[in-house]
Amino acid sequence: MTSNLPPSSAAARLAWYKSSYSGAQSDCVETGRVVTGGMAVRDSKDPHGPALVFRAEAWQAFVTGVQTAALPIAF
Repeated sequence: MTSNLPPSSAAARLAWYKSSYSGAQSDCVETGRVVTGGMAVRDSKDPHGPALVFRAEAWQAFVTGVQTAALPIAF
């Protein structure tokens, strides 16, 4: 399950991280760990915009899918 956090919410107080693969580019997503164990995701080009928040179980399923190549690839 996901939810949207408006820009003025608790998401503004998270410590946000960008992948080391991003370099100096600004067309990436950033992640921030939520106190309840989930993960928030936002567009790095719009740091004051909304964020998607994933519960810990949903985020772990996504990470596992990426690590095991279990997610379908769309081109």
